[in-house]
Amino acid sequence: MRSLLRNLQKLGVLLAVVLLCVACSKVPTVSDNPWEVLYLPTESNLSDVAFTSDKNHGWIVGSNTTLLESTDSGKTWQPKILDLGEQKYRFSSISFSGKEGWIAGQPSLLLHTTDEGQSWSRITLSEKLPGNPNTILALGSDSAEMTTDVGAIYRTNDGGKTWKAMVAEAVGVVRNISRSPDGKYVAVSSRGNFYSTWEPGQGAWVQHNRNSSRRVQNMGFTRDGRLWMLARGGQLQFTDPEDPEVWLDADYPEFSTSWGLLDLAFRTPEEVWVAGGSGNLLRSLDAGKTWEKDRQVEDVPSNLYRIVFLSPEQGFIIGQNGTVLKYNPNIVGAA
Repeated sequence: MRSLLRNLQKLGVLLAVVLLCVACSKVPTVSDNPWEVLYLPTESNLSDVAFTSDKNHGWIVGSNTTLLESTDSGKTWQPKILDLGEQKYRFSSISFSGKEGWIAGQPSLLLHTTDEGQSWSRITLSEKLPGNPNTILALGSDSAEMTTDVGAIYRTNDGGKTWKAMVAEAVGVVRNISRSPDGKYVAVSSRGNFYSTWEPGQGAWVQHNRNSSRRVQNMGFTRDGRLWMLARGGQLQFTDPEDPEVWLDADYPEFSTSWGLLDLAFRTPEEVWVAGGSGNLLRSLDAGKTWEKDRQVEDVPSNLYRIVFLSPEQGFIIGQNGTVLKYNPNIVGAA
């Protein structure tokens, strides 16, 4: 009899755990899906998007020397073929300031345009450059800031003829690197074991240990200059507004998810989106305190790598196999 009671008690505990897990998975659903799925003429993995001063004129870059152009605010995209020889390049970053634009890629490629992309010239890079160009940011006339895949930072003010090193040494192979509007950087190590920070005026990167057993997936900056961190298992953290050295308690936008979160972006100071594997997309309307899931894009057969808001009204989510989601709050059930 006692054995039977024990078994019933164990069964009761097990059922309670199962019910708790089921309850945890009930993330509210986004009722007003604002994302329109675009069908681009490529199966390459895409990596970045940028627009010229003409908000109708945009560019997307990706693997296999993929370059796509739009002249209708990103509604449709057409391939642009560049004569770069037989070598296939992975275009990892693109940026425009007015009509002047830059593309960074691997292996060791940097392109420059002064006419909104009608023509592109190749910038000669030193063989001593630490690593390959990874990100590029157009800063104004003839000015840009470039990082490499080992965390070197360089700036040019003469259209790429000469470059000034901003840090004394590279930080090592990085998984990803992000820049704040005021010029600060955060870089995640290739295996996610640690992260490093740098700000203008410092001579070298400052290394930080991760604050949990979970490996870091991606990091970046909030609108108010704080850090955010995505770690394995769908974990999200922000630094304390009062003390940037202190991390707040970890959050799990979707506690039961088995898919990792890959990127985060703010549309407004309060509205934030996170994206990840297998079409996983979630939104918070209170700066990350509570979350809801956009289930209308769950069936998109792609990992969503990057969220880019060029303005509160213009945004894109880009991923593998030519997948692009365009922010369009006027649609209903577009996915």
